[in-house]
Amino acid sequence: AQWMKAASGVIHSEMPRQTDGLMRGFQLWINLPASDKMSDPQYQEFSAAAIPEVAVEGGRVRVLAGEFGTTRGVIEDPATDVLYLDVALDPGAGFRHLLSDVRNAFAYVFEGAARVGTEALPTHALAVLGAGDAVEIEAGGEGARFILVAGRPIGEPVVQHGPFVMSSREEIEQAFADYQDGRLVRTRAAM
Repeated sequence: AQWMKAASGVIHSEMPRQTDGLMRGFQLWINLPASDKMSDPQYQEFSAAAIPEVAVEGGRVRVLAGEFGTTRGVIEDPATDVLYLDVALDPGAGFRHLLSDVRNAFAYVFEGAARVGTEALPTHALAVLGAGDAVEIEAGGEGARFILVAGRPIGEPVVQHGPFVMSSREEIEQAFADYQDGRLVRTRAAM
């Protein structure tokens, strides 16, 4: 996976390259606090083998960012304290993870089906999780694979237009002007 903090104030993953005729990937864009939006971009690249994997009863958890038990992911984002887990569960297996009640969280099922409480989550379903200190997900009869993402909200206005996410309409207009004048990225990310 390749990760970059872009000058427009987001962190995202680059889409993977096709391997053996197959390709799947997710882009996660995280809004940064206004004070960090125009900071110099950063770049990190990790092979799939570098992402730690934890065996759990009835499945496994790949820890991309944040912590799962005593395992820490390779990606760090101190601005939002992001958690990003890739969870695979056998049929009928359950998954439980403690979450800080100050985080916003969602789960996206991309293989099989699952259930959160009484809510069924078929393939390609996204569940925005409510307040609480834990998430519990149960795999359906064919098993499930999902991503669990959580982060600390920054509590600032969000204005999005095109590829830019800023805190006001004026900042969006300035970002477009900077882009058109070649001033948006003053420092390139070292690769």
